[in-house]
Amino acid sequence: TSWTSGKGERPNQFYMQKSKILKTLVWGDSVSLAVLDTTEFVNEAISRHKFTPVAAAAFGRTATAAAYLCSWLKGDSALSVTVNGGGKGGKICISGDGELNLRGFAEHPQTALPPRKDGKLDVGAYVGKSGTLTVVRDDKNGLPFTGTCPLVTGEIAEDFSAYFLISEQRPTAVALGVKIGTDGTCVGAGGVFLQPLPGADEEILARCEREIAKFSSVSSLIQTQGAEGIVALVENRPFHTKQIRYRCFCSREKTQNLILALGESDAKALLKEKGHISIHCHYCNTDYDFDGRAVSALFSEKEGK
Repeated sequence: TSWTSGKGERPNQFYMQKSKILKTLVWGDSVSLAVLDTTEFVNEAISRHKFTPVAAAAFGRTATAAAYLCSWLKGDSALSVTVNGGGKGGKICISGDGELNLRGFAEHPQTALPPRKDGKLDVGAYVGKSGTLTVVRDDKNGLPFTGTCPLVTGEIAEDFSAYFLISEQRPTAVALGVKIGTDGTCVGAGGVFLQPLPGADEEILARCEREIAKFSSVSSLIQTQGAEGIVALVENRPFHTKQIRYRCFCSREKTQNLILALGESDAKALLKEKGHISIHCHYCNTDYDFDGRAVSALFSEKEGK
């Protein structure tokens, strides 16, 4: 996937577009602005994992931030994000690459919680805040970089803002949101990231904080104005666009290799105990089942090679 250029006009039928990230420089090229629309991505995740609304909101916010992090990767670099706050939903794990192919899961996707007093989804209770946010970045040129910081609120946006400051020493104002409709689908999801470039003064930092406060309902803005409209709200500048995809790299062939790696005797022992061998991919919620005939054929084919 390559970056494409665009201008700040609002397109027709923007709500039908694929998930994407828009990037530009604003305020005299002193701040990097990124706006993400991850609505379609979240709906794909809901379809795969059968998320409850609060699980979809927690997952979607985390995936949006992970997609932003992936947008800085080069080539075949890869990245993973783990949020482990000890909340009702368990861990949230996202993996992605520089081409913005992302996948992930929440440990307890069917957990349902009552809304907060203000009527909003209680993401903080789902995630918890007695734990950490961990990012592992593999640039394929040495040991992977690992950054970890304590969770602040479990609401995700504040937690990633703390991560950028503590682990990457890059102050970043972050707004994230996921809006779930009455039918359980996502009607708006995305985020806004304002990251001052090195050398920015205190006034620029303060302006980022003031500006990000305007996007406390970023999911509703995504729903009504689209990512392009949000860029124009900050500053009407040309931007670059890149598509975000939900893509898992598991396959039946890869699971066959796992069975072969077990060895024939262990595979047959497992068959005797279970009646079949089932391998589950957490990232896309796919099951690969092999009965006795399929397993025998695998090892026969291996011996015949």
